[in-house]
Amino acid sequence: MNDPRKLSWEATAVYRARVRGCLLGGALGDALGYPVEFSSLNAIRAAHGPRGVTGLLPDTDGVTGRISDDTQMTLFTVEGIRQAVERERLKGIGGGWTHLLRRAYARWLETQLEPGPGGPYDGSRGGLVTEPWLYARRAPGNACLSGLAQDFVPEPWAELGPPGPVNPDSKGCGAVMRSAPFGLTRADAGSAFGLAARCAQMTHGHPTGYYAAGALAAIVSHIVAGDSVEGAVLRTLRLLARHPGHEETTAALTRALDLAADGDGTPEKVERLGAGWIAEEALAIGVYSALAAPRVEDALLLAVNHSGDSDSTGSVCGNILGARYGDHGLPHAWVEQVEGRDRIAALADGLAAECVRG
Repeated sequence: MNDPRKLSWEATAVYRARVRGCLLGGALGDALGYPVEFSSLNAIRAAHGPRGVTGLLPDTDGVTGRISDDTQMTLFTVEGIRQAVERERLKGIGGGWTHLLRRAYARWLETQLEPGPGGPYDGSRGGLVTEPWLYARRAPGNACLSGLAQDFVPEPWAELGPPGPVNPDSKGCGAVMRSAPFGLTRADAGSAFGLAARCAQMTHGHPTGYYAAGALAAIVSHIVAGDSVEGAVLRTLRLLARHPGHEETTAALTRALDLAADGDGTPEKVERLGAGWIAEEALAIGVYSALAAPRVEDALLLAVNHSGDSDSTGSVCGNILGARYGDHGLPHAWVEQVEGRDRIAALADGLAAECVRG
């Protein structure tokens, strides 16, 4: 019998472009927002003109295109997922995903505690811990740092709904901004949602904190399968409705859809969704921006021109649009300036190839 999961050459090329687009788009949105992450909209406009940010900006060291902890953690998520898929393919062993993701996040934590490669997670295995540029400390979230200092690994079948044991009151955006890769594996959206939500519990125990992470993964999964952004969000809302305690995440996504239907996108409308510091707001702003602007460039700029967590909202928007349009749909002049772009593209190609084989 033919395997229904096998892809034609053309479908494989589209899939690879979507995976590349998701990761490069997220890094681009992150780099656009990072220099203004802690600035108010008024301050952004005062510094950069009435349109605010109109392209990549240099940071305080004068370097353009730098990524933040958002992209760092996303890349380590990819590394953990690829290892899990490869393990299943080569050894026929499933069920170890959360343990491999926990180890991947431990490697990211090492990059935030050590000055460079050479720590206990480095060595002959290679991988991201050998990359000096990933050891930069770019305002990592407190919940991510404190959560990963604990040794909690959720079971893949753990119940969703109650607060998790790690940072049970935290619903910051530090889990949602790293969770798009769970939607890139060609698994169904429900599986992507569940795995992303449970892995989010390693650092963020509030249900909204981990449901928003699961929702982004599900949205990306639906888009990779060929759905529109709006269609993917609507399907994800139906998925969310099955889980107790979903109301805050559902309400935020619903507001984003309603606002996107209400004329052209503006920074003032973005700010009606919040500032993006908490999970459901970051997700809503990323979704709204992806829907409310006519071009990819406009959407990315809309996602970062507001008072709040501009790099995280830009990253979420970039993940969504990159998955929708592929890497060829991103503004190449901007992508070329993103820190680590070649390594990100190679990591994306490796994940796509392993998911096709697996």
